[in-house]
Order: sequence, then C-alpha cells, then structure tokens
Amino acid sequence: TALATGTITSIGRIATDIEDNDLPTIAERALSEGLRVGLVTTSSLTDATPAAFLSHVSARSCEGPEEVLGSTYYGIAQPACLSDALENSGPGSIVEQLVTSGAHVLLGGGEKFFRQLTVRGNTVADLAQSEGFHIIDRDTQLEALKAPQRLLGAFDDETLEVRWRGTKARVAESPEVSWLHHISNYLGEVTEPEPMSCELNPDYADTPSLAAMSRAALHQLAFDNPHGFFLMIESASIDKQSHKRNPCGSIGEIEQLEETLALAMDFADSHPDTAIVVTADHAQAAQILPEPSLYARYPIPLYSPGRTARVRTPEGGMLRINYATNNGFSEEHTGANVPLFANGVASPWLRPFLRQREVYQAMSSFLFSPPPVPSKDSAEKAPLPPPVRSETKPNSEADQTRD
Repeated sequence: TALATGTITSIGRIATDIEDNDLPTIAERALSEGLRVGLVTTSSLTDATPAAFLSHVSARSCEGPEEVLGSTYYGIAQPACLSDALENSGPGSIVEQLVTSGAHVLLGGGEKFFRQLTVRGNTVADLAQSEGFHIIDRDTQLEALKAPQRLLGAFDDETLEVRWRGTKARVAESPEVSWLHHISNYLGEVTEPEPMSCELNPDYADTPSLAAMSRAALHQLAFDNPHGFFLMIESASIDKQSHKRNPCGSIGEIEQLEETLALAMDFADSHPDTAIVVTADHAQAAQILPEPSLYARYPIPLYSPGRTARVRTPEGGMLRINYATNNGFSEEHTGANVPLFANGVASPWLRPFLRQREVYQAMSSFLFSPPPVPSKDSAEKAPLPPPVRSETKPNSEADQTRD
C-alpha cells in the first residue's frame, strides 16, 4: 500500500486507511489521466502487491466474492470485508475490483477467483469479458496476440509454479545433533544438511515466464499509445519461496526477474522516455552464511539456528543459506533495507535512500509532473513532493507474513 498510494496504513489493509477510507493509487491516477495500466505478477493477481494498485478492501484475504464474506487460511478464520461486498453495495472483492478498474492488462495467477460467482450469478470471468477483456490461458501464444486489446490471463489457481526446485524437491533442513550435544553445547557432534543442487521444477512445464508475460504486456500497453502507461511487474516468489525455506525456488525467480529486467531495458532503449524502478516492499528471512563456518576449526559443535540449505553453484562453489525467523510452517519478513535500482531516465527523481512512500512520490512526479530542468551539478536531484500525511497508525509490512 505504501508503494501504491504513498501512505502507510495498518497491517493487512489494501489501499485503505485505518478508518476504511480508500487511498487513491498511482495506477488509478494514471488511468484518470489517460495512461494505460497493466499488472503482471507470478503470484495471484489478487495477492497483496498487485491488489494494492487497483483495489480497496479492509483485509487482504478478501480476494474473491466468497472470501469477501469470510474465509480460513491454514484453518484460521480470516477477516471478512462485509462493507466491501457487492451484496452490501460495496465495490466488491479484490478480483471484482480488478476487472472493473479500467486496467488494460492483468497477467498472473489466481484463476480460481475468476471462477467464483458474483452476486449477480455470473462468474468473475464473465464479468471481465463484459468489461472488454480478452481472456487467455496457458495454451495462448503470448507473442502472437494482436494489439491493442485488453488482456486477462490467470495461468494457475493461485501462485504460478516456480522454475527451479532443490534436488528431489528438498528445501532447507535442520542440522542433526548427537545426544551429547543435548547435554552441553560444548559436547557431541552436529551434522549439517547434505548439499543440494537446483534443478528444473517439472511442475513448471507450460507455465508462462515472467518475461513472456511482461513482453506481451509491453506490446499491448505501448501499441499506438502516445499518452504513456504504468506497468507494475512482480517477481513474487522470491519472497514466497523464502517463506517455504526453498532457496532454489527463490533463485529461479530471481533469474526470471533478471530476464524481465533485460527485456525492460531493451524496451527503454527504443522508448527513451521510459523510467524503470526496481525495488522490493520488504526483506525476507533468507540470509547467506559462510561455507564453511568461520569457526569450523574450533573444537566446538557450532551450527546455525533454524534451518539451513547448502546449494551447489554452477561454478562448483557452495552457497549456504539460513532461515531462522521462527520454528513454524512459514518464515517471516524482516526489517532490513531493500535495494532500489533505476535506469538513467528515472534517476533525477530518486535519492540513494528513500522511504517506501517516497518511491511512490518519485514515480508520481515522473508520470504526472513536468520534467526537471537539467542541472550542471549531476548530483542535484529534482525535489520530491512533500510527504503524504496520514492519521493512520504506522505499520511495517514486514509483519504481513502471507505476502
């Protein structure tokens, strides 16, 4: 929500403040000013990040017409969004708001939400078609699509399959400790998990890549369009596979991000007024540790808490990755700073260190304000607009463990 609206809100909300008022998003403003808008993600289109750009609900769990009335997650009841339900004259669930938002391209996962019935008795997919979307599936040749047309593609029930997995689907594991070590930390032995390699995930198969979806989106958004566009692309499973302690899943998703960034940079070369900003909304549990440990030569059985994966790298090295934010079924987000990269076109609006809401302000300045006057001092940057003030309670998105 901070990246999409420039406002910090309370945990779990999607583009709404603590009093449940809608927070205008950068994508909505782009639409209102005649720009085309697209969302591309390897998560469900209804997941928190894409949802925050084109929908407004009180809880991120209200993804479909069924969930907006209440749902469960791992057997735990999730908040309903009764005031948002169409039955109560609200704007509808996240998926219903997405297809009626005026967006031009929606590509990702979340097919199961498009099969759900609306209060009118038709499916969300039917609603999307009535809004002018051309619905595509895995059998569609993305590169052969004619432009311009409004595209909707949901290629998996929820999150798309990842490209890579560990050997025989292994993930990070706990070390094995001898019984003596349970008596004293200075006794006994500790055996670290066996090394693994990253291999192709057979379930990935016909899943469209992030680059293929992004290429199709760029073609549709840029075709015969003198006004410009806003495109949000998310490589979601860098985070989602960290929750699962699956380093190879995350690494394969980073590969997809790099492929997509190369595609975007090529597009910017031929469209020189294109700004590219790459960042994350939070850090994750995965941390890289020395292999072997710096203290391996000491006669003490030291080991990392939590779970560890030792991954063979293509050049023959060993990458040791540790997950230790909790002992439960899903790792948590962390509060570390995240990277912020941009191409030269975007740089006048950015500074080396920004808060998330300032990234929103920089993007808005680029899209909606006159370009800054060039300065001889290359270090001088265009001033950011004043921070958006909000009466909402501060929130760290590192607490949203489902993202």
